[in-house]
Amino acid sequence: MTDISAKKVDGKRQPVIFMPHGGGPCFFMGWSPVWDRMEEHLRGIGSTLPRRPSAIVVMSGHWETDRPTVTSGETPSLIYDYYGFPEHTYALQYPAPGSRDLARQVRHLLEEAGIAGDEDDQRGFDHGVFIPFMLAFPEADIPVVELSLPHHASADQVMNIGRALEPLRDQNVLLVGAGMSYHNLRRFLRPDAEAAHHAIQFDNWLTQAVEAAPSQRASLLASWQDAPCAKACHPEADHLMPLMFVAGAAGTDPGSRDYSDTIMGKTLSGFRFG
Repeated sequence: MTDISAKKVDGKRQPVIFMPHGGGPCFFMGWSPVWDRMEEHLRGIGSTLPRRPSAIVVMSGHWETDRPTVTSGETPSLIYDYYGFPEHTYALQYPAPGSRDLARQVRHLLEEAGIAGDEDDQRGFDHGVFIPFMLAFPEADIPVVELSLPHHASADQVMNIGRALEPLRDQNVLLVGAGMSYHNLRRFLRPDAEAAHHAIQFDNWLTQAVEAAPSQRASLLASWQDAPCAKACHPEADHLMPLMFVAGAAGTDPGSRDYSDTIMGKTLSGFRFG
């Protein structure tokens, strides 16, 4: 069993990160140069941290449940939840350990904030986790706990989940949201000038909201559906909600865009706080 200390770690606490996870197993398909800049960004994340994390808690846009649920198995499997790709992409491995102790601490913090949650000791890591983590943390030696996204949760509700888990940052735990800042698959995979315009408009607004003063940031993000082209870029909110999770965990730390690219004509960004 992996022991995650509840004691604070001296020095700068871990930031919180919203990382793009790409499309399916895109980084392992030889699709250069389309995904090269995103791959480079993900590979460089570890070097930007103040120290090696003791553990990671990650919310992916690919796991939704009735209420927040944490993986609590010690040796999580992988869930190859993408379809129609070559055989080798279903043999990818990411043998990072889980942590029952950390899962229980996550539940305890949620309960203290009045948020009921569950544990799942059978659930593995979906591709929204293991695909980007194979690049960002390739040694697969940092314990990882995945946290689900509650069905139909509002942005403010998801930020509250992040707020409840903010103390973990002082224990050298890295909090990650894995999603995509643009996620309209019907329009993403083909040339579409109107969709490209939508992506630029929404990305500009999203960046301004993330980089706003912390006192204003939460209210801006909570009303994301009123942003320019919001629903055109996110017909469903699942891939944007991991950003709300880390924004909640950011506390009063400033936010910034640390990745920007245009893929298949659509503007995409990554963000961090702290």
